[in-house]
Parts: sequence; C-alpha cells; structure tokens
Amino acid sequence: MFYWVVKAILGPFLRLVFRPWTEGSENVPRQGPAILAGNHLSFADHFFGPLQIRRKVISLGKADYFTGSGIKGFFSRLFFSGVGTVPIDRSGGKASEAALRTGLRILREGNILGIYPEGTRSPDGRLYKGKTGVARLALESRVPVIPWAMVDTYEMMPPGRPLPKLGIRPGVRFGKPLDFSRYYGMEDDRLVLRAVTDEIMYALMELSGQEYVDKYAASAKVEMERAARAAAVKG
Repeated sequence: MFYWVVKAILGPFLRLVFRPWTEGSENVPRQGPAILAGNHLSFADHFFGPLQIRRKVISLGKADYFTGSGIKGFFSRLFFSGVGTVPIDRSGGKASEAALRTGLRILREGNILGIYPEGTRSPDGRLYKGKTGVARLALESRVPVIPWAMVDTYEMMPPGRPLPKLGIRPGVRFGKPLDFSRYYGMEDDRLVLRAVTDEIMYALMELSGQEYVDKYAASAKVEMERAARAAAVKG
C-alpha cells in the first residue's frame, strides 16, 4: 500500500518537472511473474525505472538500507520501503543463496522482480559485466526476462550528486522478453549461467547505447579509487 502512496505523490511531480519518456512498456506483462533486468546508472533509477508502468516492481536491496539509526536511518527505511525494496544480506555464500530464495518467492507470488545484474551502480556511465544471479533466477523460476534500460539517468544524477540536474529528460526502454527455455534444468551449469547473463547484458547494451566493459563494476570502482589515491599522493 505504501508503494502506491509514494508513487501517487511523486509520480505527477516527476513527470511535470523532468518529463521522462518510455519506450516498449507494452513488453511488460500485465499480469503474472516476470524479471526486469536493468542497467544501473544512478540513484535516480529507483524513481524513474518503475515510474511508467502500472504494476508494482519489487527489488532486492542490501540490508544496510534498513538498519541505520537516527533520522537518516528512518528516512532510508521509509524511502526504500516506498520504492518496493526488500532487504537482503549481500555478503555472499549462504547469504547469496538466501537472496536467491527471496527472489524466487517474490516471483512465485506472481510479482515483477526488478534486478540490476551489475550488482552496483556504474562508476562512469558504462555498462559492466553482469553477475550470474539473474540467470539462476530466470532458469529456476522459468519466467520471462525483460531487459530494462535506463537512459541519461547517469548524466542527470552521477555518483556523489545529492539532487538530480534539471534540463535532462531521463528515459526507460523495455526490450522484448528474452526466451531461455532452451536452458531450463541447467541452472547448475556455470557456463550456461554465464551465457544467459551475457545475453541479458548484450540486450541491455543495445537498448541503452552504453559502452560495454568486460569487468565487474565493483572491481572497476576499486581500481578508480586506487588511481585517485595514487594521483593525490603524486600531486
């Protein structure tokens, strides 16, 4: 219920101020479970990604968003609950398996699950290598996977910027559902998981127009931070 209250309040404001555009929303099924697999450019994706479709999008977010204290923690919990985020432990190992089971439960209940295969926001606006959790979800749930491409949200609200820039129209493109039925029953095959994930990322690259980088975004962030520290020392 709170999700729809937030959407009803923010939706008209965002449409009036930013005039977001959408292509391919007819590719999102009107009922039944589906996975929306998207690129992740900006914090603004949480607002503009689900804005133009009528169904609720449930996403998986790190538990830290819900465990903060004080006023900041309160508003963090309020916001992420309002945009349909379900808290999960992303520390790896057994926690990853628990996150997978949470995603499968959401899909079995007939919902739309939004997921960002890159695992974190792009540090520079490029598209990074996807993690294979999305492939396991797709093969185990046997539901359609719809590519979900954000456009210009990085330019609107790059990392470190607290408020979005005015004058930039963000967009969302929904691709045609991807069919992975040829791989059903092969969710334990690592090569299959990589092939499925790469097919999803290729579809996102075509929809978004981003340059693709064959490394994980988290690794790229670490490399950039190291380079910045080294440059600071030399300076």
